[in-house]
Amino acid sequence: MAKRDYYEVLEVSRDASDDELKKAFRTLARKNHPDKNPDDSGAENRFKEIQEAYAVLSNPQQRRNYDTFGHDSPGGNPFGSSGFQGVNISMDDLFSGGFDSVFSQFFGSGGASRRSSRGNDVLIRHSVDMGMAMLGGETELEAKLLVNCEACEGRAAASPEGVKTCGTCAGQGQVTQNRKIGPFIQQMVTDCPDCNGSGRKITDPCKPCRGEGREKKKQTIRFSIPAGISDGTRMRMGGRGEPIRGGGGSPGDLYIQVHIEDHEWYERDGSDLLMALPLGYPELLLGTSISLPHIDGKDITIDVPAGSIPGDTLDVKGRGFPRSRGRGRGNITVLFKLYVPSKLSKNVKKQIEGLRDEIGIDLDSVEDLVRKEAKSRRGAR
Repeated sequence: MAKRDYYEVLEVSRDASDDELKKAFRTLARKNHPDKNPDDSGAENRFKEIQEAYAVLSNPQQRRNYDTFGHDSPGGNPFGSSGFQGVNISMDDLFSGGFDSVFSQFFGSGGASRRSSRGNDVLIRHSVDMGMAMLGGETELEAKLLVNCEACEGRAAASPEGVKTCGTCAGQGQVTQNRKIGPFIQQMVTDCPDCNGSGRKITDPCKPCRGEGREKKKQTIRFSIPAGISDGTRMRMGGRGEPIRGGGGSPGDLYIQVHIEDHEWYERDGSDLLMALPLGYPELLLGTSISLPHIDGKDITIDVPAGSIPGDTLDVKGRGFPRSRGRGRGNITVLFKLYVPSKLSKNVKKQIEGLRDEIGIDLDSVEDLVRKEAKSRRGAR
């Protein structure tokens, strides 16, 4: 019987994305899994056909070959002389996505996940004050990081002659094994047990680094903080991460995660700043002008209008953090709060007692004032 078109098998179009292929495969595989159809003799063949179609189309190189040549791709059957034998995928795998690692190993070096040719990334957390976060600038930190051993230049051997190609994997770092599971043959690609996936054997280990090819050294890392940076931002420094053990490949990347320290009176809200301003009753009643130092280095002036009440707010335009995409700066929102001294002199108490009749509230009319205030709020809504 002639093979059906793989796209037809998975019921997708020829321009289907990887996610669409995966979704179609999982849906059809669940529907046709032999465990779900114990009384259907054709379920196993349909399941294998679906697996084969996905195995080819989920591999970019094999998919290109199939799109160009169909089932008659040069080099014959991509699964070898015995053809596709199926994979032992459980129903749990179909729900958890465990089939991904299996299908990535069908095509040897082309589809298998090979040993990484890149070192590990490193994350360092660094704190800056709010002024640096607002204005940006140059800063630095010190950290102990893995670097290539100076004595052996990262090769892990005392001399170049001490590095030999692993005979078991021929320097590939991986070996392929076939494992029979019931009627299926599963091809497994694993790290070489003799060289731990490095592809090399060290016969004369470097003494300073004990054959690691790496050592920890204290480094001073200088970098720039962009103006307006947000708390938690991660900045990437390519190639400043860990080198690969035993040399070869390229180092990973270094990520610096920025933490912005709290300010003594400002809170940040995006590009805006919030602050509470304590004021005495005379300042609220009569109004005043207050000058305060600001984190951008220039004082801010807050003009408190006469007749202000606690809870009122005032915006100081354009003195917040830089907005994204260069659209100016945010504002400072100032919240007025009534400052009540904890202690008063006898003389001050007498003066306040004298003002009570003029500016105080008639306690007998408090109920009417409460109604008036509530009515005013409802009208404002």
